[in-house]
Parts: sequence; structure tokens; C-alpha cells
Amino acid sequence: MATPHLNLVPTPATAPPPAQVDVPIAPDHRDVEIVIPVYNESPTLERSVRRLHHFLTESLPFTWRIVIADNASTDDTFELARGLCRRLPDVEAIHLPAKGRGRALRVAWSAAAADVLCYMDVDLSTDLAALLPLIAPLHSGHSDLAIGTRLHRDARVRRSPKRELISRSYNHLLRFVLRARFSDAQCGFKAIRAEAADGLLPEIRDQAWFFDTELLVLAQRRGLRIHEVPVDWIEDPDSRVQIAGTALADLRGVTRLLADSPAARFIAVGALSTVAYASLYLVLRAAIGAAAANALALGLTALGNTAANRRLTFGVQGRERLGRHLAMGTVVFVVTLALTDGALAVLGRLVSRPPRWLEVSALVLASACATAMRYVALNGWVFAGARRQRHGPPPDAPVPAAQPFIPAG
Repeated sequence: MATPHLNLVPTPATAPPPAQVDVPIAPDHRDVEIVIPVYNESPTLERSVRRLHHFLTESLPFTWRIVIADNASTDDTFELARGLCRRLPDVEAIHLPAKGRGRALRVAWSAAAADVLCYMDVDLSTDLAALLPLIAPLHSGHSDLAIGTRLHRDARVRRSPKRELISRSYNHLLRFVLRARFSDAQCGFKAIRAEAADGLLPEIRDQAWFFDTELLVLAQRRGLRIHEVPVDWIEDPDSRVQIAGTALADLRGVTRLLADSPAARFIAVGALSTVAYASLYLVLRAAIGAAAANALALGLTALGNTAANRRLTFGVQGRERLGRHLAMGTVVFVVTLALTDGALAVLGRLVSRPPRWLEVSALVLASACATAMRYVALNGWVFAGARRQRHGPPPDAPVPAAQPFIPAG
């Protein structure tokens, strides 16, 4: 079997991949392609690949291929991988001159000719008995992604207290900050349907360890179905993960995803709208009175707010359902107008001839209360239909709990 070799121009860890990458993987189609990303793994590579190859040959009821993705090893890892390609059928290797597990997975998955794309760490810390439960629901169409989880009550895990604490803290952070509904972001044992990967890979920016988390967060935001498989997992004492550096990079990635979330964009649009609203009110108040100034300022900013949220927060472009969105946005405006008019009325009863700063403060406070209602209305009512048509459920819609999957036979 000819051994493919890939040369890429080195790029920064967070840079997007080249627009076109030519990876000479064999074009014949398989049910499953399993990628093993490696970096300086010569001591364990052959033993692990042979063990995986034997398991797949004996136990997996699908056609398969193993791809060793060497990312910039400085030892003889790639030479060993080439030797395995010659000696073992259905094993191939690619070489990237730039480091990064995410980069290796992106290149290998982008070039794959398979229905289901999988990856696992070279140390095979995860028991291979979990591989069929990982792959089967994707092959059947039951789910879009599948992940091994070490945090399920049925998982059996042996690792140091330090690694256990870090893992649990990180996943709690994802649930709190990014509203993640998956339990274990970084277990090196995942699979994805090829069509789901085609839609997600161009959107993922990270090329290193945060690739896994970004993949799952974007999949959740698109309403894709994520299946979880409890695994038996034993910590590799020779792990190459640099915990401190990886943790800092992960925190930067979490911050980036938070800033790019629909809620963050909505808050930014709302803040700008509030400043514009208060400014317009102050300009118009003396000329047309408080009630009229409030209505006109709120109406103008509501139009801008709806248009900005339509495009930036909810990703609706062009004239798609424009009339319907404006009509429903008008209903939201009427409710917000009632709240702000009510705030002015209450303030007038409490304070005779209130100063402008107090009027504006009361209006901004009422507008802030209306903002929460506006997000719920826009997210769950005004733009829900258009988003479901493109990506499935809205980002805040509940996802059904993962159901156990039992392969037929």
C-alpha cells in the first residue's frame, strides 16, 4: 500500500486551515474511519495500532480504515507509521509539519471517505469495548455526534485526584458559562457523522486541544444530537498533555465562544440600542413631550434593534420572512412601550416635575426589564421558525436526554 504524505505550510494554533488541502488518502469508501493523532509517540505507536487493528478485525461489523495523523513529530514516529502502513491492511498515515491535535483531526476528517469519522488517543486509555456503542448510533442515523464520557455514573475511571479535579472543574465551567449539555468535553474518544463534520469543521477555529470543546459547543448550538457513551478509562502516566498551558488555552477558547454566543451578541446590540434610545429621548423630550419622545425614540431604536438582532444574533439574512419578523417585532415594541410609559407614569406620581436624568434612569430601568422579555420573544417566537429551518432547534431549546442505544443483533 502506498504511504500518503502531506506537507502543509505551518500556521498559528488558532489560524483557520488552508482553503484547499490535498491529502492522498485512499478514495475507496468505508463505513468508519478512525483517526489517531500522534506527536512523538514512537514508544507506543506500533503496539497501540496493532492492538486496535486486531480489535477492529475481530469485533467491528463495519468496513473501516485507520489513519495515523502525525502532527510535526520530531522523532521517528512517522517512519514507524509508514512501516505499519506497509505491514497492516487498512492502515494509512499522513504527516503535517505543524503541531496541533485539532489541526490533525481537521485535515484527516476533511479528506475522509467514510460515513462515520472517529478519533481516539494513541494510548488507548479508553477501553475499546466502547467503540461499537460509540459508532452504531451514528451509523444508524440515531445521532449526529457521539462522545465517550468519564463522568457518567456507569463509567469506570482510574486517574489521579489532580486530573479528576481539573476535568470535573472544566466541565462544570462549560455548563455554567456556555450552557453545555454534554458531560465530558475532552475525553479522547469521539465520533461524528461525515455530513455533520462537513458543516462544523469550517466554523471551528482552534487547531489544538480546545478543538473538541469547540466542536461540541457549535454542534449543540446547531441543535445536533449528541450521544454519550460511558467508558472505562485508565490514565496514561506518560501523557503529553501540558496541563497548565492547555488549561489557559481552554479558558481563552471558552471566552471566545462566550463572546460569540447569541446571548452575548444580543446583549451587545441591546446596549447600543439603549444608548441610542436614551440619547434620542433627551433630544426629543423638550420639543414633543415625554410620552411622544419615548414612543418615537423607542420605535426608531426598536426597528434598528430588530434588524441588528435579525442578522447578527439569529443569523437571518435577506428578505426571508421579513414582513412576519417586523410584524412580530412590532408586538414586542408595543409591550416594551407599555412598560416604559408605565415607568414614566409611576415616576410622575412619585416625583413632581422629575429631572431629566431621573426620567432617563426610570426609562432605562424599564427598558432593561423589557430586554429579558424581548430576548425570550425574539429567540423563542420571532426568529424561531427561520432558525429551525436552517439548523434545527434554537440554541436555548431543551435537548432530549441521551437515550441508550443497543445495536441490532
